[in-house]
Amino acid sequence: MKFEHYKRLVAMMFEPDGAGGAKQRYTELDVRQMSPLVLAYVGDAYFHLFVRTRLLSYEQSKVQALHAFSAQIVSAVWQHRAYLGIEPMLTEEERVIYRRGRNAKSHAPRSASVAEYHSSTGFEALLGSLYLANRDERLYEIAEAAFQVISKAMMHEIHGVPQERPQRAAQEPQEG
Repeated sequence: MKFEHYKRLVAMMFEPDGAGGAKQRYTELDVRQMSPLVLAYVGDAYFHLFVRTRLLSYEQSKVQALHAFSAQIVSAVWQHRAYLGIEPMLTEEERVIYRRGRNAKSHAPRSASVAEYHSSTGFEALLGSLYLANRDERLYEIAEAAFQVISKAMMHEIHGVPQERPQRAAQEPQEG
């Protein structure tokens, strides 16, 4: 970034408050009114930290391995697969947030298909909205479920470990 560009960004973001600090433009967060790409921006950061922290349960000394593994897990391809796995557990409100993020105008990288990238943006928007709404228990529940979907799929690809399939409830014979 060139210095002139940097100066314009600082001037736009941080307006002096007259007391030596920066004036805040917003006092409250209205998650429902936020751009889905802003929600995804926050959700991406959350999921990165969640995955990095979660991976410490498996490895605690090889930083390069942790970095490579976490980068793979938080990729658009794997987030898309995670969403497909957790979609049944979502409420209708959560699905609406996901669709807002998925349908937001953005550009897919070469490492994922357009559909995977848009899906991962929707997933991240969902996480971001839960984080900003302080819905911590639900946020953790969804992030952990996504992590489990990804880790099981990775094990299946590498080790051939069979993935668990959701079991249908056995139907009781009806009394008649």
